[in-house]
Amino acid sequence: MSATFTPAPGGAPLSRMVLAQARMEARLMLRNGEQLLLAVVIPVIVLVGGVAGADRLGLDLQGHRPVDVLTPGVLALAVMSTAFTSVAIATGFERRYGVIKLLGASPLPRHGLLLGKVVALLNVVALQLVVLVVVGLALGWRPALDHPPTSALGLVLAVAVGTAAFAALGLFVAGVLRAEATLALANLVYLLLMAGGGVVLPTSTYGSAGSVIQWLPSAALGDAMRAALVDAAVDGRSLLVLAVWAALGTALTARTFRWE
Repeated sequence: MSATFTPAPGGAPLSRMVLAQARMEARLMLRNGEQLLLAVVIPVIVLVGGVAGADRLGLDLQGHRPVDVLTPGVLALAVMSTAFTSVAIATGFERRYGVIKLLGASPLPRHGLLLGKVVALLNVVALQLVVLVVVGLALGWRPALDHPPTSALGLVLAVAVGTAAFAALGLFVAGVLRAEATLALANLVYLLLMAGGGVVLPTSTYGSAGSVIQWLPSAALGDAMRAALVDAAVDGRSLLVLAVWAALGTALTARTFRWE
């Protein structure tokens, strides 16, 4: 007796499409040497160089050791480098070479593409943080462990919301500009935020400008990471700022992202 098969056309459930997209994105990111440079090498150089030269700069770290303040800031820098710069550049060139156009012809919706990239980013960021934590500990970093559950909660929330915010902003930039313009702008923004965005150093070290810088997503992520790992606290204000940037970036991406 022959079996009868009933066709079942249609896309897979959204969760399966997002996971498949996330696996592909993660593999591509880990194979890209330039992105690994942004993700690991530059943050390690900043951390080692910052700890070595902090005493000569005379920074006001409010009584904390330089390594204890700089390590959370560099962890935040690593999240920003991958979630914003790497995503923007990779997506920009994916649009240029027609990869995004092919995805646009699939059942994967725009928000599914965003979710897939965010899930992949979280996996790559986790690997980054492991490497940087090992380097920080080797330099003598002692994270705040007075209230481990609070520190862990603050760290997880900062990484998750920060990744979402910067990924959404990176996709917004990549979705409206040409690949070459995206490459230039993403690197420029990364350098500006690293130097003056309150991510590596606390906003208190920027003097009167700190009151403005604290509303940037880079400063909010840095402050949230420092609150979790220096003060063993959850910085609700910084997390709210990141959530607002994530919502704004997602809304702009949904309205303006072009598949080609």
